[in-house]
Amino acid sequence: MTLALLLILAAIIIGFILTYNTVISKKNNVDNALGTIDAELKKRRDLIPNLVESVKAYMQYEKELLEKITKLRESAEKTINSEERLQIEQELSKALYNLKLRFENYPELKASQNFLQLQATLTDIEESIAAARRFYNQAVTEYNNILEQIPFTFIAKILKLQRKEVFTIPEEEKANVDIGELLK
Repeated sequence: MTLALLLILAAIIIGFILTYNTVISKKNNVDNALGTIDAELKKRRDLIPNLVESVKAYMQYEKELLEKITKLRESAEKTINSEERLQIEQELSKALYNLKLRFENYPELKASQNFLQLQATLTDIEESIAAARRFYNQAVTEYNNILEQIPFTFIAKILKLQRKEVFTIPEEEKANVDIGELLK
């Protein structure tokens, strides 16, 4: 009788430990994925001053947009809150997207080797950010799922873990680009 009770108690303890470790593992995967996004966004923020300097001479009429990009970059670097920083980065993505569309009006800029190299680098970084977003969203989805599954939900409640939001793309970036409009 005592041996059976000890085995049941041991099974409960082992089950608790395995459940706890699974919940913590999923939480850490989300943190890791967020760190990956942060690293890619940092690369982009580091590239922005070079991009702005290259574009300044050609885009005198786009001064307001360049200033907005610079301010958003600075805000993103100063913000400590992850969710707020992701919000700012989404605004920065939108502004960079607008800059990319507007540069079509400047043939001299398109011919500049420095600008072409910066644009290619920015495109590579944007692709890396997109991959990091997918990784983050997958980790968040797995984490959110486990918060709702028994027995994991009990551990999550004890640890006061909350659902996380997936990283979404601004509507402007989802829209198809009107090539005809760009070629006018």
